[in-house]
Amino acid sequence: MNKKQFLSTLTSSLQNISSSERHDILQDFEEHFAIGLKEGKTEEQISKLLGDPYQIGKEILTSYSIDKMDSHVSSGNIIRTIWIIIGLGFFNLIVVLAPFITLISIIISLWITSVLFICSPILILINTILHPEIFEFFHLYLSITLCGLGILLFIVTQFINRITLRYSMKYIAYNIHFIKKGRKHD
Repeated sequence: MNKKQFLSTLTSSLQNISSSERHDILQDFEEHFAIGLKEGKTEEQISKLLGDPYQIGKEILTSYSIDKMDSHVSSGNIIRTIWIIIGLGFFNLIVVLAPFITLISIIISLWITSVLFICSPILILINTILHPEIFEFFHLYLSITLCGLGILLFIVTQFINRITLRYSMKYIAYNIHFIKKGRKHD
């Protein structure tokens, strides 16, 4: 198959595409032929390397249809998407926000408590250096116990933090999925 036959077959298989896009596609294939000819190949070799023009046209049409479908925006899609976003916004604001803020506050307080518990022996030592007359072994033992509890609390808080982050991301992904599903409902 020579260049003229190849481009003619490709043109006939691209009838459902606008003339400007069809012209651009044909220009690209003409460039392939020009480059191949400069490399010393025959038109038949180039067309064989490019493949079946009918199949190429079908693939381009499929890609074109998918791109056109993705860019299709209707007023129904826009209005539905806006209502879904407003509804999710109110639901998240009223039902989800207060428990989420409470949970985040608890996690922050657990982090602060665990760090302070871990630092308690250092604080007792600083207090002993500054005021040696009020040192008691009970305070030292209590601070070591608090340090151990702080380490355990630190580990538990990390676990709670990971779970909260994982489920927060899942909830956000669910909201995004819900919005996309409503938009594609048309």
